[in-house]
Amino acid sequence: MAEEDITQLLANWNKGDEEARDKLIPLVTHELKRIANRYLYGERQEHTLQATALINEAYIRLVDQKNVEWQNRAHFFGVAAQLMRRILVDYARNRNAAKRDGQQRKLSLDDVLNLSEEQDRNLVALDEALERLSKLFPERSQIVELRFFGGLTIEETAKILGVSTDTVKAEWRLAKAWLYREISVIPEPE
Repeated sequence: MAEEDITQLLANWNKGDEEARDKLIPLVTHELKRIANRYLYGERQEHTLQATALINEAYIRLVDQKNVEWQNRAHFFGVAAQLMRRILVDYARNRNAAKRDGQQRKLSLDDVLNLSEEQDRNLVALDEALERLSKLFPERSQIVELRFFGGLTIEETAKILGVSTDTVKAEWRLAKAWLYREISVIPEPE
């Protein structure tokens, strides 16, 4: 289905058309699965969350969204990616709450962004850094959400935020540098 058709279904959903919402979900499932797989790539094999479960939980949260004015397809997927991130961070926090002992270990930004076998801890560290970034530089935080977690292009991100592609490129570079500094030292597990 064309991007315009998805955007129209989103607009109809904004107006309270639940049938439009129900038609939309099967059309976007493939992209939601791609986002979920991106999050779960490199996950340890005993991880209990699978892509389908992550999509289902995100779907439940998407349907429960109140007061969201869906702008377009890219905005929808950006919100979906943010919800998936929240689900995984909540999962990681619950799983690792007792494991923190205050020891420190250096990690590169690539270690965190690649979501390696230490994903739970790294995802929590990245989430905490993104929370701090959002307080200081909200637009940079949005760009990270859309680009990294949502898998959106520079152009799609610029369109959603209503800024130029040059602005997105510059803010993306600054956000990555800031995040690198913030997460280069995170707590070591027990």
